[in-house]
Amino acid sequence: MLSNSVRIFVRKLKHITYFPLRLHAINYYSIPFNYLLSSCSSLSDLKCIHAMILTNGHLQSLLLSTKLVNLACKFAPTMNYARQLFDSIPERDVFLWNTLIRGYADLGPCQEAIFLYRSMHRAGFLPDNYTFPFVVRSCAVISALREGKEVHCNIIKNGFDLDVFVQSSLVSMYAQSGETLNSEIVFAEMDVKNIVSWTAMIAGYVQNGLFKEGLGVFQKMVALGTQPNAVTLVSILPACAGLEFLNLGKTIHGYGVKVGIDSHISLVNALIALYGKCGNVAMARSLFDGMEARSLVSWNAMIAAYEQNNAGRDAIELFDWMKIETVEYDYITMVSVISAGASLGALNTGRWLHELVKRKGLETNISITNALIDMYAKCGNIDLAKDVFERLPHRSVVSWTSIIGACAYHGHGNDALVLFSKMKQEGFNPNSFTFTAVLTACRHSGLVKEGREHFASMIKDYSIVPGVEHCACMVDLLGRAGCLVEAFQFIEKMPVEPDVRVWGALLGACRIYGNVELAELVADRLFLLDPQTITFYVLMSNIYAEAGRWEDVARMKFLMREKELKRLPGQSFVEVNRRLHTFLTGSTP
Repeated sequence: MLSNSVRIFVRKLKHITYFPLRLHAINYYSIPFNYLLSSCSSLSDLKCIHAMILTNGHLQSLLLSTKLVNLACKFAPTMNYARQLFDSIPERDVFLWNTLIRGYADLGPCQEAIFLYRSMHRAGFLPDNYTFPFVVRSCAVISALREGKEVHCNIIKNGFDLDVFVQSSLVSMYAQSGETLNSEIVFAEMDVKNIVSWTAMIAGYVQNGLFKEGLGVFQKMVALGTQPNAVTLVSILPACAGLEFLNLGKTIHGYGVKVGIDSHISLVNALIALYGKCGNVAMARSLFDGMEARSLVSWNAMIAAYEQNNAGRDAIELFDWMKIETVEYDYITMVSVISAGASLGALNTGRWLHELVKRKGLETNISITNALIDMYAKCGNIDLAKDVFERLPHRSVVSWTSIIGACAYHGHGNDALVLFSKMKQEGFNPNSFTFTAVLTACRHSGLVKEGREHFASMIKDYSIVPGVEHCACMVDLLGRAGCLVEAFQFIEKMPVEPDVRVWGALLGACRIYGNVELAELVADRLFLLDPQTITFYVLMSNIYAEAGRWEDVARMKFLMREKELKRLPGQSFVEVNRRLHTFLTGSTP
């Protein structure tokens, strides 16, 4: 059936030219098909007009054929119809080739855009400045870096290496392939930079975790007078989130409000992620609730914001609401929700989530399986964690790290070290996180000798620079074993600046072994680093009390009163029929 606009036009033609009333009897030869195609608004319209053109033998018109292909790319859910049209056209030009290549770049499969580009060459047509951006973008989407470099060579050969849109597509392609150096080279060679090229370079840095570099380009762009658009802001906000630059993120948010683009759905999603990462969950939820329409990304961003801020209960409640709203969840949703269940130790909820994963066919997704291993371990069921690991068809370093960490969490130090040895035997090189899990296993099981060996191996055999988390494990391990002086000397020689976790681990060991003198030295460092945490004052008060130094106990209590420090009440969760009930210290039923 024809749409109203097309039908009205045909009726007018009937009246003017005295056509018969039956549509199939119209002499279509005189109908301006260009107008009909311009009025086309659906696939069914397009097929009707296509039939008219075929009936009148007008398909030989290259202009009409190209418009048909273009609209087929626009209205059809796949490229099959457009491709059939293209294949039936005997005479083609560069514009027609570009139309189909663009269709594949937009709808996929992108591999076909690359095949068409090669066929275009073989057919004797030279690509132009419209062809290359689509082909380069297709190479970026399917990570076809070798083919992308070949296209880059042809760009230079055909003299389009100074075209700003072509250059911008190259910047994006190299960045998405992880080759930021090549992105920088192309970007530096650009005589004219527009908002597209600036945004491409910013996004390239941010996507590769080079947040400070991305912010540097953003600041330079603004300083040179180019105003960011919604896509630019969406590209830079993850850098603000990654660096936890909340004030800069608020400034960008304010700019979006000022220029009227703050309702852009992708921008709101990025802002929710920013506020969540920076701990402002209330603002993230306010933005989420104020959205007129939400995408799956919106739900995922808000659930992740709750999970990142230890609000697992809220994350699971939001997931329940998401299901009521019949929003289809994906693996990203499940990873966040499973992690939220892990933080609560809610085993029944975890099993329910695992069942949803199975129903959705996501059980082999590596991110989900790793989250399930971690969840079962934190919910107290190491056997289920091991079962998930054993069922994995393919394992990665992350999978091995997850199960080693699960064993470490449960104090199964020897099992963790056996798994670590097996992992290396199977050809997997441990990373920084793997060694954190291994050292945690040694720490929880008192394996001092093994801990020293693995810490040394991390540096010597794998060239991994120890981070604060590795050093904190070693200090705690040595401290619990009574090697207090060695632990203190270890801190003094650390390659990174010790934080409260490191000094706190040593202070706890000082209490175990009653070393008041060293405890005082450590406490002085802690009070400088974090003067508002009551835990360290209480710990020192207990150390003084056990040593019978009551005046010092009174001094600690005076400092706590003076600084108005208060203990947070203890909190626990009880899960009944997948409902979590919270209990605080001192609360009554």
